[in-house]
Amino acid sequence: MKLILKEDVEKLGTAGDMVDVKDGYGRNYLIPQGKAVMATPGAIKQFEHLKREAELRADLTVEKAKELAKTLEATSVTIGVTVGEDDKIHGTVTNIQVAEALEERDIIIDRRKISLDQDIKTLGEYTATVDLIGELKPQVKVWVVKEE
Repeated sequence: MKLILKEDVEKLGTAGDMVDVKDGYGRNYLIPQGKAVMATPGAIKQFEHLKREAELRADLTVEKAKELAKTLEATSVTIGVTVGEDDKIHGTVTNIQVAEALEERDIIIDRRKISLDQDIKTLGEYTATVDLIGELKPQVKVWVVKEE
């Protein structure tokens, strides 16, 4: 039985490890005690995501956050969209698109930390705010242009 450990277990592994144990040990002890969960594809994906987030949090010290804030303030991203009559956008530009545009410039920001100051439904220049740490909230210029 494959399990993912939620906490350190002596002689077995540390939190986040995927271990192979006998069925009885897993079903009767580790899972009921809350020490492990079944290694389903969803659980594996969730633990990988949590592990990545923990690594990002550890890496993102205040000093690095300030450097990142300076980089973001100097960065502007261009998002190409399809438009209809009167240069109206089909749909709206979202924080996901802004996060993807930043990722193309090798700046990885969680989309949930990006907030748009207003709904983007027409072409033009807008501002997105990135919530880093505490009061550190740099702004990124977002250019919305007609896709060619």
